[in-house]
Amino acid sequence: MKSQPPRMPSKLSDSVHRQLEMYALAASAGGVALLALAPTSEAKIIYTKADQFIGTNGVYALDLNHDGASDFLIKQRAAGTEISWFASLGAKEAFGNAIEGGNGLVAALYKGAPIGSRQQFVSNTYASGEVMFVGGCTGDEGNCSSTGQWKNVKRRYLGLKFQIGGKTHYGWARLNVSNFTGTLTGYAYETVANKTIRAGHTSGNPADTIVDPAPAQTVVSDSPAGAVAFRANSLRSPSLGWLALGFRQTYLWRLP
Repeated sequence: MKSQPPRMPSKLSDSVHRQLEMYALAASAGGVALLALAPTSEAKIIYTKADQFIGTNGVYALDLNHDGASDFLIKQRAAGTEISWFASLGAKEAFGNAIEGGNGLVAALYKGAPIGSRQQFVSNTYASGEVMFVGGCTGDEGNCSSTGQWKNVKRRYLGLKFQIGGKTHYGWARLNVSNFTGTLTGYAYETVANKTIRAGHTSGNPADTIVDPAPAQTVVSDSPAGAVAFRANSLRSPSLGWLALGFRQTYLWRLP
């Protein structure tokens, strides 16, 4: 067989080159668009707006992920001159749940505060739950006592750790609290297990949220007798004995 002479490549015209280049650019742009539309496995925050009033002696069951089981309970109790707020675990399925704080006291977080594995959490410290705020006055002595960071606050956050399918997730709940009533204004949780969320964060990059300054350690309020200011000692947690006696001796207020 006779060998065929090699074929010389044909030269494309300039117009064909331009059409091919335009086609390549269009195909690249389409590929980028498809990648942008493709689902990702990045973190997602599920936020629920709320306007839930919690009245005197009220109990609210907080279901962070709407699975029908309460993850946490927010309680208010009032009896005479005693006022108390608690955050506790919810249903029996809430094993492994906890609330950010320390020494049995619940932290009242500012917007932007991180909630994750590096933070301290408390659970099952007292039978009534973890102490948000407790205050009251002793009979005829005229002394009042108080403890906790949740006395008459607005837009403060509970840091929450809870379980979904045996995996740890983090979330928050935002509340306004007065002496006898409170309002839950929203809550959220991170869908990715073990991923830190920031208080008040509902979407986007948590690092973009600015952390507010830490709260002061001194409490100033009105005395039970009226518009008389009193001074509180430094923050310390209540003992089991104080809790059993109705939370009367944590902050000692000395009236002028």
